[in-house]
Amino acid sequence: MERILIIGAAGQLGSELTLTLTQQYGSDHVIATDINPKALEKFDFCKTAVLDIMNQDAVRQLVKTENVKQIYHLAAVLSATGEKNPLFAWQLNMDSLLFVLELAKEFKMEKIYWPSSIAVFGPNTPKVNTPQYCVKEPNTVYGISKQAGERWCEYYFQKFGVDVRSLRYPGLIGYKSLPGGGTTDYAVDIYHKAIAGEHFVSFLREDSALPMMYMPDAIKATLDLMHAPREQVKIRSSYNLAAISFTPREIFESIKVHYPDFSISYEPDFRQAIADSWPDSIDDSSARADWGWKHDYDLKKMTADILANLPEYMVNF
Repeated sequence: MERILIIGAAGQLGSELTLTLTQQYGSDHVIATDINPKALEKFDFCKTAVLDIMNQDAVRQLVKTENVKQIYHLAAVLSATGEKNPLFAWQLNMDSLLFVLELAKEFKMEKIYWPSSIAVFGPNTPKVNTPQYCVKEPNTVYGISKQAGERWCEYYFQKFGVDVRSLRYPGLIGYKSLPGGGTTDYAVDIYHKAIAGEHFVSFLREDSALPMMYMPDAIKATLDLMHAPREQVKIRSSYNLAAISFTPREIFESIKVHYPDFSISYEPDFRQAIADSWPDSIDDSSARADWGWKHDYDLKKMTADILANLPEYMVNF
């Protein structure tokens, strides 16, 4: 039985992607792995295994034993966390990707998915409608690792025929798990504070516009790309991906419609400099043309959906 392996399944993206993949392929075909045994308890609907991506022997054995034919490699140190320990972030992000690409080549896997990020861009990148091809001079270790990773993905496709696919995610917003140390985390935490009746302190300025995406759209985009015929996937570095862009002030105002007494203040910290180096908005016309990408959620629709569904999840955090 051929199986799909998800590495880093317990993260913000992996938590929801694993469920959707299980619904599509069946519980016997999906293996959710994470380094944290406790985090795997929520995956009672599919196969699970404790796995450290840096333990190459363990990963290789699992791939062989379970006849893995697709890998979703989601394990990474994110932007804000990576700045606190840059050498570790570089080692984990880069060594793990290269190992997965080597496994794909060795075992002739069907497909590999690896996420990139708008962090590949930098302060000299055009900030409005950032194009697919442009100057990329990232100034965070996370962005540098994603930029290098994109080049490796394209290299392995061109040199070895590895069918690796990737998306440059904007900030991802979901309610089923907690954020994992990214610069856009404020846009998740703000909903928690509103429902709890607490004042929210934003670590970004009120006018800091960033590209964002609601998690259902991110899952849809990921699977649309992975299900696309090979010949339609024309970009093998990573596709620009976009949905909505907004500022902390704008997301606050969308929540105020539902929680009129909600309050906010602004205390920018080191993450402001990271945000300032990223685009305000993204041109994702290549994804829309090549494999028919289209988002479903705007800010108003996203806020209403999160506030309706988040309370039942908050008791588990």
